[in-house]
Amino acid sequence: MTNPYAPPRSMVTDVRDPAAEIVLAERGTRLGAAMLDGIIFSALVYLPLFFIFRIGLGSGSLVSTPQNSTVLIIGAVLTLGGFGAWCWFTIKYVMANGQSIAKRLLGIKVVRSDGTAVSFGRLFWLRNVLSSFIGVVPLLGVVYTLADILFIFAASRQCLHDKLADTIVVIA
Repeated sequence: MTNPYAPPRSMVTDVRDPAAEIVLAERGTRLGAAMLDGIIFSALVYLPLFFIFRIGLGSGSLVSTPQNSTVLIIGAVLTLGGFGAWCWFTIKYVMANGQSIAKRLLGIKVVRSDGTAVSFGRLFWLRNVLSSFIGVVPLLGVVYTLADILFIFAASRQCLHDKLADTIVVIA
């Protein structure tokens, strides 16, 4: 039974102002964000692994020693910790505002092509996973990856992965 004196309830979501202009991100900014994301990932995941292997196995000896085992365990922990930190920040920023770490630093974000917020699932599955699967198909993957990159020069500034996910990259 409902209370006839209770205030009305409704689910309200933010609606984009149709009068507000969408300003597409510059191609160079998008390239910079992609490169910066790669540098951040490498610094958090590959760099600790590289230094640990260099320090631990620098003597050229592949013989298992207690020192080598300890160094490799420390390297694995640092690498997994870096990967965990990267995942946490990336998921946090993507869910909050459709931004990767670098997109947040450079002031751009991913939205639906109508300007509304994009869901995490759309970004993850359609924009990243589907594109990655197509990219690893022999022969087709090379053609797709090249076309994906070159589509940025269209007037819409949408790469193929943007078209697949119905997204655009705008100034935040």
